[in-house]
Amino acid sequence: MSILSSPLRLFRTVAVAEAVTWALLLVGMFLKYVTETTDVAVSVFGMVHGVVFIAYMLTALVVWVDQRWSAVRGLLGLAAAVPPFFTILFDRATEKRGLLDTRWRLADGGATPAGPAEKAVAGLLRRPARAAVGGLVAVAALTAVALAVGPPVG
Repeated sequence: MSILSSPLRLFRTVAVAEAVTWALLLVGMFLKYVTETTDVAVSVFGMVHGVVFIAYMLTALVVWVDQRWSAVRGLLGLAAAVPPFFTILFDRATEKRGLLDTRWRLADGGATPAGPAEKAVAGLLRRPARAAVGGLVAVAALTAVALAVGPPVG
């Protein structure tokens, strides 16, 4: 079964990956700032975390639209990526409230999309291979922009 098969499966996979990369980055920071043994781990894990962070944000946006989350729920989903491990807490709380389904609402045979955001998400969900490639391209492009802009602190 593909991770794209349901909003619950996709969101959970990316939420856990985001939390794992947070843990790796924290290990790297420990090695750099506490043991002062190496700063390579921060560079490597920081890059990995940045890529997964972007993937999580894009995933949260798609799931937000498909699952018809409220603005508050959607913004909480995006904000959950900032503190370490909150993506997992958000995922569990959202599922517990019945807000993460095992079926895509806007996929083929589902609801008729209303408005531009739903039409865009329905277009992705109805062409999963194209959506996966588009998602990878979007993550790569946004990562390139982030690298060009530079780190958040000087």
